[in-house]
Amino acid sequence: MGKVDFGGVSKRVCLEHIPEVAVGEYALVHVGYALTRIDEAEARRVFEFLASMDDLDELRH
Repeated sequence: MGKVDFGGVSKRVCLEHIPEVAVGEYALVHVGYALTRIDEAEARRVFEFLASMDDLDELRH
């Protein structure tokens, strides 16, 4: 298990699928599981997409 930050919201997620992920790296997370590492540019695109859909508030719940 690890703690990840979703734009200021911290959540615990399972890191079993990517045990080599390191502090400061980005990961694609779905329903509490980190699925794959992604680079910073891809992470930025994901957050921009969520912001455009007004779904970032869902991360706070």
